[in-house]
Amino acid sequence: MTREEFSGDRLTFARVSAGCLQISPSALAVMRLYVQDASEKAEAGGILLGRHILGTNDIIVDGLTTPMPGDRRSRFQFFRARRRHQEVIDRAWQESSGTCTYLGEWHTHPELCPIPSRIDRLHWQQKLFRDQFDEPIFFIIIGISKVCVWEGYRNRRLMPLQLL
Repeated sequence: MTREEFSGDRLTFARVSAGCLQISPSALAVMRLYVQDASEKAEAGGILLGRHILGTNDIIVDGLTTPMPGDRRSRFQFFRARRRHQEVIDRAWQESSGTCTYLGEWHTHPELCPIPSRIDRLHWQQKLFRDQFDEPIFFIIIGISKVCVWEGYRNRRLMPLQLL
């Protein structure tokens, strides 16, 4: 994917089983603000919010959180503090009458085509084995010119998604 495609409209990825994961233009625009395209930019991240489309296997990322007080950021690491991000999740759930939900996590990497680090994979596996959820969760890494997505199910391994 070129940088121009990344800064454009929505992105749609084919899901592992069926359906698609779509990142809305507004969510993509927010993530784009944190691209690490200069050496002084620290990693950023947050949680993904969105909805499951009734009667389909399609999922849309409509919103997200961005770095908040209490998060730790450096050039090569981002650690999300739980409390403030959880408050956003809870508020979105309540205000949407249960249609806006937690979909996963996102963060940036200072590389053109992002590859999950050993720490990323360990963190993702811990979420898949320890957290309580019934639906798949998604992990997005925003690189300088490419967005990569992985889909994970409880107690199963992660699978990369393909851009449509």
